[in-house]
Amino acid sequence: MKKDSFLSIVIPVYNEEGNIELLTKGIEDALTDFKYEIIFIDDYSTDNTRQDVKNMKNPSVVLIEMKKNYGQSSALMAGIEYAHGDYIVTMDGDMQNDPSDIPMMMDVLQDGDYDVVTGIRQKRQDTLIRTFPSKIANYIIKKTTKLDIKDHGCALKIFTKETANELNLYGELHRFIALMAHMNGARLTEVKVKHHSRKFGVSKYGLGRTTKVINDLLLILFQRKYLQKPIYLFGNVGIFLFGLGSIFSVYLLIVKLMGNDIGNRPLLILSVLLILVGIQLFTIGIVTDLLMKTYYESQNKRPYNIRKITSIENE
Repeated sequence: MKKDSFLSIVIPVYNEEGNIELLTKGIEDALTDFKYEIIFIDDYSTDNTRQDVKNMKNPSVVLIEMKKNYGQSSALMAGIEYAHGDYIVTMDGDMQNDPSDIPMMMDVLQDGDYDVVTGIRQKRQDTLIRTFPSKIANYIIKKTTKLDIKDHGCALKIFTKETANELNLYGELHRFIALMAHMNGARLTEVKVKHHSRKFGVSKYGLGRTTKVINDLLLILFQRKYLQKPIYLFGNVGIFLFGLGSIFSVYLLIVKLMGNDIGNRPLLILSVLLILVGIQLFTIGIVTDLLMKTYYESQNKRPYNIRKITSIENE
């Protein structure tokens, strides 16, 4: 392990009164061999969370106060953008993650030449209301992507600075932060970590987030497969519907030529609808493709990320 590595511990908090001082003490005890900063991002708490951070008067602690409640993803991004460390550690502020796992995860990250190390919570101390949506998301991601991660919901993760800076978190995409890093080409691995029950405060998770998880996942999957070529999605579906409507129309034309009345047939309405929807989807694909071209060219973005460039000199 590189003991001279500088770590930025990024911790979004919302109404975590009672946890702040204990969590800070746990981090200090675990990272005696490291240089580090602890960044608390207060997402407009309504209790004494902000004051608890200020009362510690700890030179290693930084408090970022959000102007209103933006959500965990935005809070994470604010902390990552501020961070000065060579490595970014993310964790929750509810003390369910154990800071003593961080040195072990750093060993795995550096020895294995990984970009991200994420935790697998052992003996998870959560209710069914929290574990059920997580299991749904984990199953869908495993089946629809090549990323075999057992626990996407574990907040305890370590990123290289470059990998963390490439993340564009918004909405509630923090749940899929490992998947987003994978989509950017990061090398990931998992390790088993400890998990504790909440001592103070109330959980902010519930079954109501299940639909949000599915919606966010569908958005990410679209970005992963069709962001650079949306015409492949909209165009293919449009061509299929247009072709199906055309087949129905040809069939109805033959029926009409045979002397039968087709004016009252529902199939006529369906065939016209399929043709129109097919044309619309194909047109949407073309327009979206042009928008993506403008998106990349106007901001000088590149549709690829380079991990490393090594110059091999001749001996």
